[in-house]
Amino acid sequence: MEAYVFDWLNLLGRWLHVIAGVAWIGASFYFVWLDNHLLPPANPRDDEEGVGGEVWSVHGGGFYHARKFKVAPPQMPAVLHWFKWEAYTTWLSGIFLLALIYWYGAEVYLIDRDIAPISQLDAVVLGAGTIVVGWFVYDLLCRSPLGRHDGLLASALFLGLAVLAWWLCETFSGRGAYMHFGALLGTIMAANVFFVIIPGQKAMVAACEAGRIPDPAPGIKAKQRSVHNTYFTLPVLFIMMSHHFAMTYAHEFNWLILIGISLAGALIRAWFVARHKGAASPLPVIVGGLLLLLIAFAIAPPPAQKEIAQSTVSFDDVRAIVQERCANCHASRPQYAAINAAPAGILLETDEQIRKEATRIYQQVVVLRGMPVGNLTEMTDAERALIGEWYSARATDE
Repeated sequence: MEAYVFDWLNLLGRWLHVIAGVAWIGASFYFVWLDNHLLPPANPRDDEEGVGGEVWSVHGGGFYHARKFKVAPPQMPAVLHWFKWEAYTTWLSGIFLLALIYWYGAEVYLIDRDIAPISQLDAVVLGAGTIVVGWFVYDLLCRSPLGRHDGLLASALFLGLAVLAWWLCETFSGRGAYMHFGALLGTIMAANVFFVIIPGQKAMVAACEAGRIPDPAPGIKAKQRSVHNTYFTLPVLFIMMSHHFAMTYAHEFNWLILIGISLAGALIRAWFVARHKGAASPLPVIVGGLLLLLIAFAIAPPPAQKEIAQSTVSFDDVRAIVQERCANCHASRPQYAAINAAPAGILLETDEQIRKEATRIYQQVVVLRGMPVGNLTEMTDAERALIGEWYSARATDE
């Protein structure tokens, strides 16, 4: 029953996370597009009222006319729409999922004793601490003199994130490391909204309502954080999907793959932002695409061996390994509280099921080494090699 409740919480939490994330990222993408498509106001009266730019658009059978003021309108409107709960809901649902899957289920999804033999409490404290400390370090860098130089700040952030990715992958399972890296980026994005962007907007509104000229400094700081959020978007989206792809998080150099794909995503997003402004150099998207191509070639698994010496491995040997190391989860009734049903619906309880999934077993256990998840059942290298020998001999026989 516990696993069943866990699954429902997982389902509802993911559903909410995706819905809120779509709303937040959609709004972010739209306002970046809007900001970069503004044209000088055609009506001289608009310029006199402080309008800095305008854009006309058509959607859903209607015409829209959006205007942006250089600082603030002469008079505040009766109704002013804020965009913040999309960010807060995305973060809250994401932290809920992190706590549910990777903290409550730390023994399954977060801890890999082949990497670091830590306790569940230590793993949770380290994971949560990384997110909290990471935000404060980022915020201090942005507020420091380094924050006045976007290029230097970006370089410092990239270096810091690269070191963090390496440390996470040396501490947690690859899957758990990726998710905590993504949770930190998501926390930075949401905290930027909560601590910098929204307070800056509130200060501008308060000044307008009091009849004062708003201080542009909060708006400048908010703009910088908003740009950071934009560039973090594609890396975070990749990490949200990464748990489906053991070829990335289970690789020997998983931290390099994480940084490489994140950098590629940021470069591609940078190109889109520049493209909104008009003529954009194709260099960022070319570099990003080449980086993804390089990673794909670098981590490509070697082809299965076709010709080997007479194998001494019997199916009985393979069955014993699968039953001890794999069938704990891939069963009609998994043995772990955090797992209600066999992952991906794959059962490995009978000889027929094992033979049917031979290729998948070989890929996940031998080539990608992504299973057992977090090496929960402590499969040895010798056992992986034995499965590889059996599969190769089987492929040769066929």
